[in-house]
Amino acid sequence: MAGPLARLKVVELEGRGPGPFCAMMLADLGADVVRIARPRPPLAAATGTEKMIHGRREIDPVGRGRRTVTLDLRRSGDLATALRLTDAADVLLEGFRPGAAERLGLGPEVCLERNPRLVYARITGWGQDGPLAHVPGHDINYVALSGALDPLRRNGDPPAPPLNLLGDYGGGGMLAVAGILGAVVERSFSGLGQVVDAAMIDGVALLTTVVHGMRAEGLWSDEPGSNVLDLGAPFYNVYETADGRYVTVGCGEPRFYAELLRRLGLGEDMLHRQSDPGGWAADRAALASVFAGRTLADWCELLEGTDTCFAPVLTPAEAPAHPHNAARGTFTEVDGVTQPAAAPRFSRTPGCAEAPAVAAEAAGILREWERSEA
Repeated sequence: MAGPLARLKVVELEGRGPGPFCAMMLADLGADVVRIARPRPPLAAATGTEKMIHGRREIDPVGRGRRTVTLDLRRSGDLATALRLTDAADVLLEGFRPGAAERLGLGPEVCLERNPRLVYARITGWGQDGPLAHVPGHDINYVALSGALDPLRRNGDPPAPPLNLLGDYGGGGMLAVAGILGAVVERSFSGLGQVVDAAMIDGVALLTTVVHGMRAEGLWSDEPGSNVLDLGAPFYNVYETADGRYVTVGCGEPRFYAELLRRLGLGEDMLHRQSDPGGWAADRAALASVFAGRTLADWCELLEGTDTCFAPVLTPAEAPAHPHNAARGTFTEVDGVTQPAAAPRFSRTPGCAEAPAVAAEAAGILREWERSEA
C-alpha cells in the first residue's frame, strides 16, 4: 500500500471508539495495520450473527484498510504470537482500561523490554492515572468534564453534544495519531520508543484552548449563546429557510458581512453594530426573518460561491453529492459503502481508503514482518 506511512507496521488490539478510528487513519496513510481480534462465540460464527451488533448489521468503514488475526490473549500460545507480532512492529495501539493490558501480559513494560523501538500508544477516556482513571465512561462524560459541553447549551435547553465526534474521534483518535507520529519522529533521533498516553479528557480540553484564551481577554461569556462562536452573533449563525432547512453564515470579517447584508437587502446600520453585542439579538431576528422567506435552493443560488461565508446545512446523505465535495473526492466508495476518503492530502505519497479488515493468518504476517526486520 502507498502512502507516507507505507513502512510503518502497527498492531491494533481490537477495541471500540477512538482506537479503531486512529488505526483507520494510520491505515489510510499507508501503515500496515494488523488488528488482533478476540474470538467470536462459536454460535455466532456458525449462524452469521456476528454480522449483527446491537440489532444492526455490521458495516464497519472505520475498520477499513487492515488485516485481522484472531487471537485469544488468555491462551499462552496466542499471547506468544501477539508478542512476536509486537516484536516486529513499530507501533502497538490499545484502548483498554489502565492495567488491563498488563494483566494480559501485553503491557508496555514487557513489550518495550522485548522491542525498545516500539511506540506503545494507549487511548483511554480519563488517562492512565488520576482519581477517575479506572472509572468507566464515554465520550459525553469526557466532553462534560473538560468544560467543552457546557458552552453547547442553547436557549435554556440542556447541552447538546456533537454526536461522539468531539471526545472519541477529535479528542481521542486524532490526538493518538498526533502522539504516535510525534513518537515515531523522535525515535528517528533517539532510536527508542516510548509510551503515548492519549486521554480523551486531555484531547477535548486541548480543543477548548481558544475559549480559555478568549475568557482571559474578557471576550467570552459563560452565558451560552452570547458569544461569537456559540450562535450569539448574527453574522456567525444558523438560520431556518422557508422549506424547513437550514443555512449557515460565518462572515466575521466586516467586508464579508457587508457583502451578505448587501445581497440580503439589509441596511448598513447592522454592519456598524457588528462589534456591539447589545444589538445582536435584534439583528439575529432581522436575518432570521429574511432567511425564512426563501427556500434552501433559493439561498444556495443567491449566496453559494460568493464572498459571504455561506454554506447550506446538508445531511450525511447529501454531502457526498455536493459539487465541491465531489470535485475534491472528499468522499469515496469502498465495498459499496460511501464514506469519507483518506485525509489529509499528500503531493507525492497519497493515502487511500481501502477495503475493510480482512481475515489473515498470524503465521504469514509474522514471516512477512520478521523477514522485513531482518
